[in-house]
Amino acid sequence: MGRLVMKFGGTSVADIDRIRNVACHVKREVDAGHEVAVVVSAMSGKTNELVGWCAQAAPLHDTREYDAVVASGEQVTAGLLAITLQAMGIQARSWQGWQVPILTSNVHGSARILDIDGEELIARFKERNEVAVIAGFQGLNKETGRITTLGRGGSDTSAVAVAAAIRADRCDIYTDVDGVYTTDPRVVPKARRLDKVAFEEMLELASLGAKVLQVRSVELGMVHNVRVFVRSSFDRPEDIDPHGTPPGTLICSEEEIVEQQVVTGIAFSKDEAQISIRDVQDKPGVAAAIFGPLAEASINVDMIVQNVSADGAKTDLTFTVPAADYTRAKDTIAKAKGKIGYQRLDSATDVAKVSVIGIGMRSHAGVAAEAFRALAERNINIRAITTSEIKFSVLIDAAYTELAVRTLHTLYGLDKA
Repeated sequence: MGRLVMKFGGTSVADIDRIRNVACHVKREVDAGHEVAVVVSAMSGKTNELVGWCAQAAPLHDTREYDAVVASGEQVTAGLLAITLQAMGIQARSWQGWQVPILTSNVHGSARILDIDGEELIARFKERNEVAVIAGFQGLNKETGRITTLGRGGSDTSAVAVAAAIRADRCDIYTDVDGVYTTDPRVVPKARRLDKVAFEEMLELASLGAKVLQVRSVELGMVHNVRVFVRSSFDRPEDIDPHGTPPGTLICSEEEIVEQQVVTGIAFSKDEAQISIRDVQDKPGVAAAIFGPLAEASINVDMIVQNVSADGAKTDLTFTVPAADYTRAKDTIAKAKGKIGYQRLDSATDVAKVSVIGIGMRSHAGVAAEAFRALAERNINIRAITTSEIKFSVLIDAAYTELAVRTLHTLYGLDKA
């Protein structure tokens, strides 16, 4: 017997029939003797609908009331799933975030989890064999007593945090795909599902464009060593052996992975914008004058490339920002022109970032050089490069994204079973 957290996303609970399917998955685990907590998202499309209503009511609305509105979607799902489980003869009750409680910071719309007291849930496992159905995406700020939400994809974070709080053996993330792939199968049909991925690799994949898991959920899993299993909610519940290992991907510590490939996966993102600041005086404080205002505006900067002129007097600085922040970033730099002292500002939105990830890179030289050579042979120009211990990223013209991904996927042998 084990203790599990099962998380189901919006497509998995899109209507009553799918909620019944979810209940069958939960019943399978309960019948196998497991103690189960379930974390649910809002039904597919409901959060967008609620966000739209807030915008219609007032374009500039109170973020506290925004959270009160959008958190209701998960509460509906939790109640419906608890009712469905009870109809199947399973002891269950729904929990809203403030009832657990899931305590968070006071940043409405993107709060961070500070603490979860899982003792009441554990006690109910023991005393009543009760399934806890928890509304994801939401929590409570203790000082204000207000409902908060964790940002898009926050139910993944809720699930992993609950798993840590109740000391679960595993956190199963049920979604509309059956695991983590070497890259997007829609771009590379030969992409393979990975059996295991290290936390660090998944953190890079999630932050660089793979949309299987929210980044903060992976961070929490790594910090608390919560084993996370990504699997499909559309597998027939009756076909799954609760004591076996179903198709999916286990995200775990590096020590659990016996054979480490040099490259694990290729991620890409087209939601990038490039900004180049030309002819800046090369002197101390210039970088602070550029990136300080961007940080104050909460704009994340990714790739940074600096080119100094031959005489060492002037420099060009190129960096990337999320496409959603492109206009704000340009306006922020323009306002700081007096302090920066640049001559010209160039920008582009037709760019994409392609990233190669693998913990095996730590012990293998020349991995990036192979990629640069392969891309050159395909006449793909690299605008910028960033590297870390287990990944490197290149910025290229967006038109070449799919070609670059397929080229690198084949180059590192990820096509092969």
